[in-house]
Amino acid sequence: MELRHLRYFVAVAEERHFGRAAERLHIAQPPLSQQIRRLEAELGEPLLYRTTRSVELSPAGEVLLERSREILAATDAAVDDARRAARGEYGRLAIGFTGSSTYEMLPSLAAALREELPGVVLDLRGELLTPAQVARLVDGTLDLGLLRPPVHERDLDTEVLRSEPLIAVLPRSHPLADSDAVPLERLKDEPFVTYPSHFRSVLHDAVEDACQAHGFKPHAAHEVAETATLVSFVAAGLGVSLVPASVRHMTVRGAVYRPLSEDSTHVELAAAWRRDDGRPMLARALDVIRTDLRARDSRRRTA
Repeated sequence: MELRHLRYFVAVAEERHFGRAAERLHIAQPPLSQQIRRLEAELGEPLLYRTTRSVELSPAGEVLLERSREILAATDAAVDDARRAARGEYGRLAIGFTGSSTYEMLPSLAAALREELPGVVLDLRGELLTPAQVARLVDGTLDLGLLRPPVHERDLDTEVLRSEPLIAVLPRSHPLADSDAVPLERLKDEPFVTYPSHFRSVLHDAVEDACQAHGFKPHAAHEVAETATLVSFVAAGLGVSLVPASVRHMTVRGAVYRPLSEDSTHVELAAAWRRDDGRPMLARALDVIRTDLRARDSRRRTA
């Protein structure tokens, strides 16, 4: 039994007429009648009761019509899904976000990706440090990472999407909390809440480099892996910290963000993916992310 036989049978069963079914299928009537007889012979049961004026379904025909419609609908859906996958419109995509980008980017990018790629199932994972993302990209757990470069894994490609300055995050009660800008050297004797050193966090190293450029090494009173926890610790008065400017979109009561004066330290945000991953779905997702980031950065510059 072939799919075309089921299509022929459904047409005859729905039209209740061989001539009209042949016109619907764009074939001649004699071959259509012949194919239906072969189908009945294969099943060993009559599917149609034929008279000179009408065609009616047998009990076996009633059952086959229902099942044939289901089979053909599933087949059509499978073909459509395959074509959508070839266009990058169907599938599953796991995307990781570094902690400092989670709160600004994840909601906006999730909305943009769902709007542009409604057939793609998104698995979005926030608060992942760069080393963790690199490991998950390599083992296939992630398909795309939004992380802080540099990335030294040769099996991954990266593209820098944005560069942003470091800013200070201070407890609301801090003497510098109402300053227009914070001189970094004024934080020399403060306890710092930092990203972990043992994971070789890119931001941990960037903060240390910025402080050393101003003549001191930050005293790490607390190390935390998640940005939300870091800002919460600062809000609780456990120390101060430096974070990428985009973190200011995360509001935590008791914490304030202030720009740094006379400091040019910037950190980059990059997309990373497996070099051998040529799926159209990944390419389309990257285009959506680029477009969304450009639009957001343009709005920020003109605000």
